[in-house]
Amino acid sequence: MSAQPEHVYRRRRVAAAAAAVAVVLVVVLVIRGCPGSGEDAAPAPDPLAGVTDARLAGQRLMVRMSGRATPALERAARHGLIGGVICFPPSGVAPADVSAEVERLQRAAASGGNPPLLVAVDQEGGEVKRFPDAAPQRSPAQLGDDGDATAAAAEGTDTGEFLAGVGANVDLAPVLDVPAPGSFMASRAFSDEADVVADVGVSFADGLAAAGVAATAKHFPGLGLATVNTDLAPSAVDASRSQLRAGMEPFEAAIAAGIGLVMVSNAAYSAFDADAPAGLSPRVVEGELRGRLGFEGVVITDDLQAPAIAATLPAPEAGVEAARAGSDVLLFASGADPAPIHERLLDALQRGLLDRGAMEESYLRISNLKAAVSGS
Repeated sequence: MSAQPEHVYRRRRVAAAAAAVAVVLVVVLVIRGCPGSGEDAAPAPDPLAGVTDARLAGQRLMVRMSGRATPALERAARHGLIGGVICFPPSGVAPADVSAEVERLQRAAASGGNPPLLVAVDQEGGEVKRFPDAAPQRSPAQLGDDGDATAAAAEGTDTGEFLAGVGANVDLAPVLDVPAPGSFMASRAFSDEADVVADVGVSFADGLAAAGVAATAKHFPGLGLATVNTDLAPSAVDASRSQLRAGMEPFEAAIAAGIGLVMVSNAAYSAFDADAPAGLSPRVVEGELRGRLGFEGVVITDDLQAPAIAATLPAPEAGVEAARAGSDVLLFASGADPAPIHERLLDALQRGLLDRGAMEESYLRISNLKAAVSGS
């Protein structure tokens, strides 16, 4: 990568906690089942000590915040029903006002003894900018046309500094899809060449991390061959595995660079799973993303209330299916009430429909990401 060395160094430090989850899990096993190496050795604190089933479920949920910390949203944060929000500030709302609302929500979470919230924003650049007057000033296509990784890293840093200033700690960017002719993602992509997307997109992610904001590679395993927008309707991609994997080069580069999150798409890929969209498919999440590519960070779904999912599953069931597939953060970006989703996740856990060990691993991955973006 041609990003500046200081960006690479700081990005690796920000991503280290998320990438180290396997080490944390080993420590947990040692604490729980193995004797100490010496009589006076103090046991390391168990990161799962005192974590209730309700918290295991609540930390998985990310719901919509439409610019205000409403009383209902504050209650959800205080009672641990959510672990994060995705922010959609209304047009004309000042960034300082958004910052104040985010702070109110963080105080509500802390008052209930809960971890800090992840606060995510779609700030890709170009047509998708929740803060239209803020960085990045150049669209992904402009950055890709320039092919200047250093400039892309600088745009990422400017974006991260702005987002951090309003209390956001996750950017749901960069888009790493490689569009083919006819793809609905073409206008949001860096390029139709995989190596350019990898170089410029990962450099933008480096810049975000240099500002202390976690980047998100999306939409795995790629929407470049999709012609139907998953935000509007179910979308099926009937490409072969070799065709799909050819478009994964930017995701592989991002994973190698230590990116903190990967968003899984809502499209269905018959070559991997004929029965389920990617975000609800263990074959995609556990098989391709974690197994074949070795990703150890946080997997986040695309909006589980989007028509591609909602056409067949209500929100609580979509949450359970995504959790069973191995996704960590379950995104509900269209205004779902978190209470019934939380209740359904908790019920599925207690009835054994969700594996407790997998729930604990997700909790640790999310906790490590929160520690990384908070600097603790």
